[in-house]
Amino acid sequence: MGKSSKKNKVILAPPLPPDVDDEDILVSDEDVDFVEENREHVHLITGLNRKALDKVVTRVPDHDEDKVELLYEERERKRRAALALKPKDDDDLEVDPVDALPVKTLQGELLYRTAKRARSEDKAKGAESRSDDKDADAKQSSQKECKGRSNKKEDSKLQNVQRPLEVPKEKLHSVVLEEVKEELSADELFEKKKAQLAELGMAMLEDPESNIRSLNDLLIICNDTDQRVVKLAIMSLLAVFRDIIPSYRIRQLTEKELAVEVSKEVKKTRYYEYTLIRSYKAYLQKLISLEKQPYFYLVAVRCLCSLLDAAPHFNHRESLLASVVKNLSSSNDVARKLCSEAIRSLFRNEGKHRGEATVEAVRLVSASVKLNDCQLHPDVVEVCLSLKFDEDLGKDESKEEKLKPKKNKRYQNRDVTKPSEKKKIKKELLSKARQEVHADLRAVSFTLDPKEKKMIQRETLAALFETYFRILKHSMNTSNSRYKATSVFPGGSHPLLAPCLEGLGKFSHLIDLDFMSELIACLKKLSGYTDHQGEIPPDNTLSVSERLQCCIVAFKVWRSNLEALNVDLQDFFVQFYNLILEYRPDRDHGEVLADALKTLLWEGKQQDMLRAAAFIKRLATFALSFGSTEAIAALITLRHLLQKNTKCRNMLENDAGGGSLSSLVAKYDPEAKDPYLSGALATVLWELSLLQKHHDETVSGMASNILSMANLNATQNPVQLSSSNPLEAYKDLSMGRELSKPTHKVSQTLKCKRKRRSKEFVALSTDVLEKADCTVGEDELREKLQSHFAVLRGISENERLRTELNHALSSINMYKEYKKQKKASKKSKKAAKA
Repeated sequence: MGKSSKKNKVILAPPLPPDVDDEDILVSDEDVDFVEENREHVHLITGLNRKALDKVVTRVPDHDEDKVELLYEERERKRRAALALKPKDDDDLEVDPVDALPVKTLQGELLYRTAKRARSEDKAKGAESRSDDKDADAKQSSQKECKGRSNKKEDSKLQNVQRPLEVPKEKLHSVVLEEVKEELSADELFEKKKAQLAELGMAMLEDPESNIRSLNDLLIICNDTDQRVVKLAIMSLLAVFRDIIPSYRIRQLTEKELAVEVSKEVKKTRYYEYTLIRSYKAYLQKLISLEKQPYFYLVAVRCLCSLLDAAPHFNHRESLLASVVKNLSSSNDVARKLCSEAIRSLFRNEGKHRGEATVEAVRLVSASVKLNDCQLHPDVVEVCLSLKFDEDLGKDESKEEKLKPKKNKRYQNRDVTKPSEKKKIKKELLSKARQEVHADLRAVSFTLDPKEKKMIQRETLAALFETYFRILKHSMNTSNSRYKATSVFPGGSHPLLAPCLEGLGKFSHLIDLDFMSELIACLKKLSGYTDHQGEIPPDNTLSVSERLQCCIVAFKVWRSNLEALNVDLQDFFVQFYNLILEYRPDRDHGEVLADALKTLLWEGKQQDMLRAAAFIKRLATFALSFGSTEAIAALITLRHLLQKNTKCRNMLENDAGGGSLSSLVAKYDPEAKDPYLSGALATVLWELSLLQKHHDETVSGMASNILSMANLNATQNPVQLSSSNPLEAYKDLSMGRELSKPTHKVSQTLKCKRKRRSKEFVALSTDVLEKADCTVGEDELREKLQSHFAVLRGISENERLRTELNHALSSINMYKEYKKQKKASKKSKKAAKA
């Protein structure tokens, strides 16, 4: 009944603005000029039928016009009665709608501002003053009349605008008292509602079945006008629902079940479940609506995440998941972390929901990525790294088990008699009963059969790889196109590519072999490899770290499917060889580079000698150029390559012309794009001698350990300092540097620097600089520069001559020692003969 009455209720149009007499209307000179200039358009206004317009405005559709007219008359009667009850002192006049716009109330009524009427005494005084002025100034009557008219117009406008703002002094005290009373009553009302929330919540927690109607009262409080009360009501309902939600999903009753007569206890249980589901649905709708308001946003998101974590098995899970997945890409960091933790806990604790919520969440993530064209926060895809898949689960035991032959031949040859019809019927009834019992137990318990679990995991994996391949395809399209998309999310124009590559590397063993070749080709294009040497796409929008991750994923996919996949990864080695030079420590991620060194070089099998030598030389140069964390990862990989390739140890020889293999290899080309064409065996690792003097002890110790390999035989290996791979060494050194950073000495060093600067530097004024004579002639300047560079050339020439002199003296001394030794050997031979 209530809904129908609301729909049939007549909503009248707001009252029209009051009529104003022509004498009260003030027309300015500008208005007159405007009308005279546009006389040809005046007929549009004069030709309007006011009665017809009023009839259209006051008409109410879908209702009888006679009834509507009666309602209008009743409203006009009430308005006149209210005006009659007003005191005579408050003789106000409504302000012209042009000067003051009306205010619309919540009920749809328009209220116009009012102004006090001018008293008769004031009018008489004004008339007397105007008559006196006219008698006194008879000569300039025309000018005064014009001025008087303009002044009247301005005064009347000011009266209409300013007089409503004036408040009598007698009413100030009463207004302040009313405001104080309202504040006190609001605080008291807040305390009362707070106590009411506590009572209702405690009653629900004590006996939910008896006090289930209290949920409706709590939901009503959620619609309060006070925002503080609404927030407390939301949090109270969250605590109540977390406690009273059952551990099973409530099923909707069928018509047959409702038609059957049941006991009072069953009716009570049904009413409890029905009220619980209805209140829970209304609560979720309230949270989703409050989520759009900035004041309640964090509270609503926290409640949604808490409900998803506590009861992922309960009804209306779809709306919960949709809201949480949508907020995974929120700009608010707190809300995004709450949602990501809720989804991760959902993936880890599949026993709560039998894995069904996992499939729904992954599908929602895939749909969100598709809808937003891969322009989302990386946390949307990063949460999928918490997924777990069982490989050996769900095998068909019926096919594996074979019937064992009976040992006694008598039982084999015995004729099997056919069972009777009664026994058949009994067996069928027993099998049906068992199936029903198993179905009920399966619905109540959260454990799944191996077949069902395997099917759910396959659906999850299919949705996950669909998301990953969509991101790869989008990255290829945008990186190969001329248009470079800009994104506010971390990761530039490809914010989802990094977590996508990480997920492909983690779940590479689960990829179907039919997609392997296409995946490798896609990764090769994304890494920036081109068939033409020396050409890298200038419009490639991927960073160095993302291209390194493409190489890492390609090797992980290849190694996880080594037996079935026959792919040549030489192109990835070439691309990695070129990406080392493009790496910048302040711009790119060092952990990704260390992982690439570990995956491509450290974990690989026996490397080719030419390729290993090229990487050894480039890593030595790289270690000399960048920070200590990247340098230690490069040196560990360099040492590993020298241990596996003994012929490359010739590069450690201290020979100016190169190693012992320099005559067999072409000249070293440091700018070569292909490691096979670099000729690294013709050079020497002179960088290690400089790295021995590195400021970091770990780097210098590693460099000296590598140089000690030159004195060993080909079959010998040096004692390893540590068995850690490049990635572990990078993490250990970076963590050690963070822990060793000084915290309390920073302020002292800053003070010392300030003191030194104050002593060394003196600020000169502009007057002193202008007075100083800094003009020097060109000839004088040329002579000074010539003398200066002549001294420098003389110093360099002296150094060169000294080196030549030292070399000649050392050769002479060596020749003298050789003569002495030769003479001594001759004397010893003669003495032996004698």
